[in-house]
Formats: sequence, C-alpha cells, structure tokens
Amino acid sequence: MAEEQGLEREQPFDEGQMTDEELSALIEKLCMSKAEEFHMLGYEQVTGAEVWSFVSDKYKSGIPPLHRMVNDIMSLKVTSFMNWMTMNAFRGIE
Repeated sequence: MAEEQGLEREQPFDEGQMTDEELSALIEKLCMSKAEEFHMLGYEQVTGAEVWSFVSDKYKSGIPPLHRMVNDIMSLKVTSFMNWMTMNAFRGIE
C-alpha cells in the first residue's frame, strides 16, 4: 500500500551501522528524557547518569541488543528506580 502511494519503505535498522559515539549519544538522550519525566513527577534530583546506572546494573553478561536497552530505559517506573536508589543508599553505594 505504501508503495502504491509512492512512499518508500524504511530500511530495517541495523545497530551495527552505529558508531560507539552515536550509540552513547542515543543512550544518553534516552536516559535524560527519562530523568526529565521523573522531574515532572516531583523527583527533581534524578540524573540521566543515575537512570543509566539503574538500567545497566541488570546487564551482567554484556551489552544487550539496542531494542532491549531502549525498552528498559523507556519502560522504567519511578517506583522501581526509587527502590533501587534506596537499597543503594542502605548499602552505601552512590
């Protein structure tokens, strides 16, 4: 149908085409976006770096596919994040 309307189909995304710098910039933007969401909910002290620390803490066996990282960041709930922060505070981890 898209071809009938003269629209080109997008090529499938190949994360292998991204440089490490591009991947890092993308992840940083996503984490900052999630931190800004938390700011709107009243958690003004949350940083993008803390969001990434929470998300990447689950990746014990290496870096997962990009779609999983994006999903893990964007589906993060403030309650899960704050529980993690509280437990780290009890353990003395910054």
